Amino acid sequence: MSDDKRQKGIEMIGRLFGPPSGDGTPQPQPLGRYTVEHLFGDVWQQDDLTIQERSLATCTMLFALNRPEEMQIHFTGAKNVGVERTKLVGVIAHGAHYAGWPNAMAALRVLNDVWPEE
Repeated sequence: MSDDKRQKGIEMIGRLFGPPSGDGTPQPQPLGRYTVEHLFGDVWQQDDLTIQERSLATCTMLFALNRPEEMQIHFTGAKNVGVERTKLVGVIAHGAHYAGWPNAMAALRVLNDVWPEE
């Protein structure tokens, strides 16, 4: 079972973020195992949301929490799985009223860095 979740997790990480580059933050065990097997091998595999909806929800929470490093990773992942840039901008504009203007401005800066407007 764990091997199956690990393989599914590795595939999901690749789908979202592309092949490993070696630039990520090293994760000591058991955190690395939890990330691959549980988060991406189980949570991201549920069928209650599409991958695009799950990605957009993740981006929304990271924006609300003002986590720019993680936003950078997940905004790129959103792009990779087909979330439209306009959806991210819409979530940020809507969320500014709940999460605050400074968080929205930070999120827009990150979005423009990783996915410049065309």
